[in-house]
Amino acid sequence: MGSKLKAAGWMSAGILAGAMATVSFQTAARNATDPLPLEELQQLAAVFGMIKSNYVEPVNDKKLITDAISGMVSGLDPHSQYFDKKAFKEFKEGTSGKFVGVGIEITQEDGLVKVVSPIEGSPADKAGIKAGDLITRIDDKAVRGMSLNDAIKRMRGKADTKVVLTIWRKTESRTFPVTITRAEIRAQSVRTKMVEPGYAWVRLTQFQERTVPDFVRKVNELYQQDPSIKGIVLDLRNDPGGLLDAAVAVSAAFLPQGVPVVSTKGQLAESNTVFKAIPQDYARMLGSGDPLRELPAALKKVPVVVLVNEGSASASEIVAGALQDHKRATVMGSQTFGKGSVQTVRPLGPDTGLKITTARYYTPTGKSIQATGIIPDVMVDETVEGSPYAILRMREADLDHHISNGQKDDKVDPAKEKERTQAREEALKKLEAEMKKSPDGLKLPEFGSEKDFQLQQALNKLKGLPVTASKTQTVRPPESKDKDEDDKSADNKDKPAGKAPAAKPPASR
Repeated sequence: MGSKLKAAGWMSAGILAGAMATVSFQTAARNATDPLPLEELQQLAAVFGMIKSNYVEPVNDKKLITDAISGMVSGLDPHSQYFDKKAFKEFKEGTSGKFVGVGIEITQEDGLVKVVSPIEGSPADKAGIKAGDLITRIDDKAVRGMSLNDAIKRMRGKADTKVVLTIWRKTESRTFPVTITRAEIRAQSVRTKMVEPGYAWVRLTQFQERTVPDFVRKVNELYQQDPSIKGIVLDLRNDPGGLLDAAVAVSAAFLPQGVPVVSTKGQLAESNTVFKAIPQDYARMLGSGDPLRELPAALKKVPVVVLVNEGSASASEIVAGALQDHKRATVMGSQTFGKGSVQTVRPLGPDTGLKITTARYYTPTGKSIQATGIIPDVMVDETVEGSPYAILRMREADLDHHISNGQKDDKVDPAKEKERTQAREEALKKLEAEMKKSPDGLKLPEFGSEKDFQLQQALNKLKGLPVTASKTQTVRPPESKDKDEDDKSADNKDKPAGKAPAAKPPASR
């Protein structure tokens, strides 16, 4: 019996090795100077065979190969990902802005699922889920050790079905269950209002397929309310990004026609592109013609302030960087997330795909966004008392395996990393102490409300009034936790590796 299992296992390994050799030789044909890693391929085939013959119970071949692909891709950087059939479907739903789930943006921290923010008006939002909550169980399944994709799959489901999330709320030192009824989430990515006579607030929560037409419709509604708008606050705080075309279109709405918005640089010729404020560069996924043609001409000249923070990433950084570089707007708030890499989704078949990082983003003046982000023209705190807990928020530079910005010597400075770790610990202790005194007193004001301090400072800027700038915020330079250096650090004390909190970029569920 054991011999038969072993023979069967090695036969499978041989088939795998043959398939891998075929793929490798095809790759070699395209990259003739790259040698084949034959020894490593043989090791992979050997491991496959050992698992098939020696594991405690039979394992499906397809699962082993899928897991191997997933592991290979996830080790590249935080944003590359293999999509199986279900994940590919969910990815497409996410870009459309419509899916069935509980309605939260999540990431991974310390082996648990962390809520970045509930989607406004979603079942999770209505159930009282808060940013910073840690999910320890999904129904009867413990989250620790579960991949982020698995957590997303378990929270997704059919409309009107229930899921029980067990929440650990650190600020209140308690664990409790929350039962949420899944629903179709129609993310409203554009919100607008006249905050004062003559001054409008335009908030983008994500860049999706519907963002541009919704933006055009809602901006027109603003100008119908007040044809002589004196200033606009474009609020990109906590906007995690989305579709590149939508970002270029929103930028083009404010910029002169034809100017560069963003450029990309990578290994492939197709990855080296300059996107300009012209319809052919932003209308490919948005329909024929120019989706911005119905916007009022006044939008090209109206004074603009862009609000950003640590949660502004990717597409929102493209918009902020373009308007800043062309001096079309004043950028205010906090240094952004720093997600300046381009992911290309390539189908691997009818139902699966690969999202792989293929390039870096650069602003019109050639600055890399990666691991640096956009540095505001005016740093502004979240409240009049400051931003004492901003240090607790993760940025691209904190993510494991994040790529460098490709412009500077941006390796981790161990001393600065230690200093940031200490600052985080102190901020967390202070937060816990103050929450015990006043559990409701530390809630930040709602974006767009009268108590929104950063919005009030943006309005002051538009009116030519004094602005209360931050006295404590400093610019964080780009840093790269190079995985090869991390691997060598145990043997080479002259090249210490930086310690990064376990985190993943936000995902929607």
